Amino acid sequence: NGVKCYGPDGCQMTDEPAAVVTAKISEIPFFVPEQKTFDVFMSEGLISYIGQDLWESYYQTVLAEAVDPDMIRSAGLDIVYTPLCGTGNEPVREILGRLGVNITVVGCQEKPDGDFKTCEYPNPETDAALAESYKVADAVPCDVILGTDPDCDRVAIAVPCEYGYQKLSGNELGCLLLDYILKARTQKNDIPEGAIAVRSIVSSPLADQIAKYYGIEMKAVLTGFKYIGGEILSLEQQHQEHRYIFGFEESCGYLKGTYARDKDAVVASMLVCEMAAALKVQGKTILDALKELYDRFGIYMARVKSVELTGSDAMEKAAAMMSGLRSSAPENIAGIKVTAVRDYLARTSTDIDTGSVTPIELPKSNVLEFILGESGSVIARPSGTEPKVKFYFTAVADTAAEADHILDLMVKQFS
Repeated sequence: NGVKCYGPDGCQMTDEPAAVVTAKISEIPFFVPEQKTFDVFMSEGLISYIGQDLWESYYQTVLAEAVDPDMIRSAGLDIVYTPLCGTGNEPVREILGRLGVNITVVGCQEKPDGDFKTCEYPNPETDAALAESYKVADAVPCDVILGTDPDCDRVAIAVPCEYGYQKLSGNELGCLLLDYILKARTQKNDIPEGAIAVRSIVSSPLADQIAKYYGIEMKAVLTGFKYIGGEILSLEQQHQEHRYIFGFEESCGYLKGTYARDKDAVVASMLVCEMAAALKVQGKTILDALKELYDRFGIYMARVKSVELTGSDAMEKAAAMMSGLRSSAPENIAGIKVTAVRDYLARTSTDIDTGSVTPIELPKSNVLEFILGESGSVIARPSGTEPKVKFYFTAVADTAAEADHILDLMVKQFS
């Protein structure tokens, strides 16, 4: 029910060219009688379907990104899959079917449906998006529940647990996939010199610890997968795209490979199944792997909260809220001292104790980040399209209960 516009570099358009396209679209009247039917346009060759040869080329490209493609078949992996009434149904099932995954599809969400009658909010970030999947998984063998969003660029998973099913956050799945890829490639002695992974600044810093553990660089970029795509493009221009290992953002977007400049739920779904199969062969689950990450690096928990603003001046209120945070930065958050403030609009990072200022080597963006030493951070940024300010909270602690308590205090302070 929308349009995405991509530039010649394969990335989603940035603000300036997007404004030009939007202006052109606004000149077109919405309600005009059709001059010809779809079938007539097809017969005249003005509309055509993508050929099977292009699909096959895409499938082969995705399959080439598998870390250990034989692992899935040997594990006998069972998944429940929902395309959430969107475009993922055929490509995801084709790829997973070729690799030997046993797939049960959520029937009421199998076919495209722009009204999304059976999924109130088809966003894989929400637990509600998988509600129908939970019902199906109760009746069939299931190692993993997998759901792709309607345009099939994001994926979410849930796994069986003692109280039913546990849905993983985008951060948790991103960190698990990063660890799986790096572990497998390390075992094969296949990590290229100068290897990098990329995450958005609002994604979990646990990924930094994982990258460091395997001896590779983690780059943090502004929010929006176009910035991750930009890193790939930059490497490609230097003929060094082989250095790119993996990129992700907390909103359930992932990409392995340099064939695209945007997140791709098809390759991510394949990697999820590979990882789950590798763990199943070892007698482990995805939750076991997540616990091992936390045992190794500490508990990293995150929440996102949007402060909705109303009235005709709502956007101005959002700007005023950001201005107020800049002029009166909190000294403590959740009872923890703020040790540094990163202002991505001024492109500076200020150490609170020393007062020293260092530059931020990213484009300007209206984002503020408050660092709480080793205990977490709070990031604030206004929505570019809606009257709200989004807060991204991260808490690092020795126990889940402690991290959860810190998050409660953070949310309360910024409510």
